[in-house]
Amino acid sequence: QVQPVESGGGLVQAGGSLRLSCAASGGTFSSYAMAWFRRAPGKERELVASIAWARGVTYYTDSVKGRFTIARDYAKNTVYLQMNSLNPEDTAVYYCNSNPPNVRSWGQGTQVTVSS
Repeated sequence: QVQPVESGGGLVQAGGSLRLSCAASGGTFSSYAMAWFRRAPGKERELVASIAWARGVTYYTDSVKGRFTIARDYAKNTVYLQMNSLNPEDTAVYYCNSNPPNVRSWGQGTQVTVSS
């Protein structure tokens, strides 16, 4: 079973940028779409951005439009999330999964902390 492996999180000041990566362990991504989700402290996990693997059509939740960009690299079998103009409300654990998500593919995620 393909397992997404997230990386690239860290601590950044408000207004800063980070790029998250999601690599496939144990196979290749073959789902119709891949996505980034996040869970902020005390909140439910939410869909942040999604990309159709073949056609590249993207979706963003309203709070990140214009600031985040999702992309995929076929050759590297990797999904990225470029995050710019970060603010403290973006603080969360970020997860990569198919969209809709596979409940058996939730990984450890990568922590993003934005200081004010």
